[in-house]
Amino acid sequence: MDFKGKQVDVLGARTHYYDVGQGEATILIHGGGPGASGLSNYRKNIEALAAKRRVIVFDLPGYGQTEGKLKDGAIYEVLGEFTRAFMDAIGVDKASFVGNSLGGGTSLTVALRAPERVNRLVLMGTGGSQAVFSPMPTEGLMRMARFNAGSGPSMEKLKAVLDLLVYDQSTITESLMKERLEAASRSDTIDIFKRPGLDLWREDLASLKHRTLIVWGREDRVVPFDSSFILLKSIPNAQLHVYPKCGHWAQWEKADEFNALVADFLDRP
Repeated sequence: MDFKGKQVDVLGARTHYYDVGQGEATILIHGGGPGASGLSNYRKNIEALAAKRRVIVFDLPGYGQTEGKLKDGAIYEVLGEFTRAFMDAIGVDKASFVGNSLGGGTSLTVALRAPERVNRLVLMGTGGSQAVFSPMPTEGLMRMARFNAGSGPSMEKLKAVLDLLVYDQSTITESLMKERLEAASRSDTIDIFKRPGLDLWREDLASLKHRTLIVWGREDRVVPFDSSFILLKSIPNAQLHVYPKCGHWAQWEKADEFNALVADFLDRP
């Protein structure tokens, strides 16, 4: 399926997005690795998930084809505000969310700050939690943080990051690396590692009434699997699904299984 991109102004930033299918809205939010974008993260999922619902995939500020204009502040706070403004701009009052890593933390922030705007949550290798056993920061996070340092972005640095995002490195194609390096080399990219963080696990997660599906790769070397435990314990209506032989990109490495799992979760009465 060929996806036709659209543009809308969100808080002064020209924002790129895809809007596919019909029905109840589901918003997919990508992660924060170098060169990430909505299509780059979810190209294996959009068509399958849009079979029975409206799927909206947008590029966060400084990623993909969205302008790098974002107010100062804790990264999840400002991205959560941006996401709500994006929903206003395209006329979506309420949606389910699928968020990977940075996108998971952003989705969780939207639910915490404006619970009435969220239907169901799918949090995949999500940021903002706390590892129970694993030492932090992980090697994956450290490689991401170093990506823009020194001489700046390079294919060597990008490969070093992507190799830790997946369990099976053979799933990373040359075309994907070229696409992401071009996106990561833009002059207006936003370095999320220079922004204040936000410990979402310290917030009132018990107040969230949304049905929540937590998805993790057991071999995640960016946000380790034991970061899911606090979320599972604290969010009242949460369930956890763990994929073996899977890294930080469950939606990529386990695409068919992931699509079926998420579609069933979103469709279930």
